Amino acid sequence: MNHALAIIFTTLSLLKMAVAEEEFCSAPLIVDSGSNSKHLYWKVTNPTLSPSHLQENSLSGLPPYDAERFIFVVQGAVTLTNVSGISHKLTVDSYAYLPPNVEHSLKCDGSATLVVFERRHASLENQPTEQIVGSTDQQPLLETPGEVFQLRKLIPTSIPYDFNIHIMDFQPGEYLNVKEVHYNQHGLLLLEGQGIYRLGDSWYPVQAGDAIWMAPFVPQWYAALGKSRSRYLLYKDVNRNPL
Repeated sequence: MNHALAIIFTTLSLLKMAVAEEEFCSAPLIVDSGSNSKHLYWKVTNPTLSPSHLQENSLSGLPPYDAERFIFVVQGAVTLTNVSGISHKLTVDSYAYLPPNVEHSLKCDGSATLVVFERRHASLENQPTEQIVGSTDQQPLLETPGEVFQLRKLIPTSIPYDFNIHIMDFQPGEYLNVKEVHYNQHGLLLLEGQGIYRLGDSWYPVQAGDAIWMAPFVPQWYAALGKSRSRYLLYKDVNRNPL
């Protein structure tokens, strides 16, 4: 069974959805002016995803029925509140997973830019998922035998969860040691740095702000270029029969 994946860049009070007809969606070239005041992922949000007319004090809506939601904060901060009134402040590099049909709201006092993944949950009987709130730096580095990149997983790998979100870091010059082929469909957003990405027989120069979708069984490979770390946020189907 195929499940549609929506990758939504959300600046609260304005919703922008990026839908790629092709496999690769490129951000516009951004010139670094050398300012020290830029936030961590400024290339992802500047200038196309953070227009100056955005209003503050915005409140989110809910996803469609039976859709689970994952939120990752790229810029600013938001407050997540559930139906019990329990609130969590999410700042840059913080994230939350919301099970399907769970009442919640997201509110920001100033502008905030989020990456939001939503998909219809492939539920299993007596295997419910739970709300998760965390941050990237709280997650342990996992072993990557035969590889040099650093890997963190933001969602539990247990059976109830039908997708995962990875944070993958490459230092300049590092690359995947093998050309990978997966039955999973993938989607990623490059948060930092630049590099070269292979999809099938095509090669794409990529930079922070670029989004890539990888169909099942498409050969893929990445190498980090430039002078700074590459980091990308990766979506991956797991724990379900791909058919």
